[in-house]
Amino acid sequence: MSTASSALPHRIRVSLLVLGASILILWLAVIGFSYYRLPLIERPLHPRHWQLRPSGQVGLRVGLLSLGIFLCLFLYPLRKRWKTLQRIGKTRHWLDIHIILGLAVPILVTFHSSFKLHGLAGMAYWIMMAIVASGIAGRYLYAQIPRSVNAAEMGLRELQDTSLDLSREISSQHIFREADLRGALQMPSPSDVDRMPLWQVLGWMAWLDLLRPLRVARLRRHVLSGGELLFSLGGLRRSSHLDLEAVLTTVRRQVWLTAKILFLRRAGEIFHLWHIVHKPFSYSFAVLVFLHIGLAVLLGYY
Repeated sequence: MSTASSALPHRIRVSLLVLGASILILWLAVIGFSYYRLPLIERPLHPRHWQLRPSGQVGLRVGLLSLGIFLCLFLYPLRKRWKTLQRIGKTRHWLDIHIILGLAVPILVTFHSSFKLHGLAGMAYWIMMAIVASGIAGRYLYAQIPRSVNAAEMGLRELQDTSLDLSREISSQHIFREADLRGALQMPSPSDVDRMPLWQVLGWMAWLDLLRPLRVARLRRHVLSGGELLFSLGGLRRSSHLDLEAVLTTVRRQVWLTAKILFLRRAGEIFHLWHIVHKPFSYSFAVLVFLHIGLAVLLGYY
């Protein structure tokens, strides 16, 4: 089975998941717009108050759905320990689903709380937002560690060999000048990276990722001219030159790989630190969630 065909079902699953969550969130926003925008003191007078309040017919169901999705998030870390789960799907596919569900939970919790974020629930909410922010950062860091086809992390020697092969392939085409290629690959020196604090390393990684399409566009501008340059939006879009685009694809891969080699060790340090921060936030939020549910039951809100 080809890579494209094997990835298609996962894309469909992800698309359906995003579509379903978007429809639900949009529905809640539409039916509750006039309610959520009211001051708290006026809400009991709204005709949908008994449905949309946290303990109402809709609010409670949204809360239970949020709880169910939140519990599903723990399947991803459990997969590392349960061999049965390890045989299902690929790690990056699990991570994609984990991220999407993690983004849906805070939005649904916001509707469940009817935008009343104070007290114990408010504390849990902002811890949850910190988890979401760290989760997005973690997904980015995960992408910074190159992996082979079988998803195993690639070692430095393997990365360097791949980079050397790409360099030979680019040089054999004789489309770009050596000075232009050096400009596309210009990065901090390894010694500078070793001296950087971790927050600066993370900033440089993000900056180089943002800069990469602009550097490729600059290379494209060296070759194109006139109407072709205009059609490609100054080199930002692909051109009709198949040979040029094939080489640029290799250059893009080379620029990406060079950056990953440069930051490989430091990215691993940041990823390890991220694990130390992300897990306590997740477990503390779980404790607060069940404490919130327990108090709601004891006080008769359910």
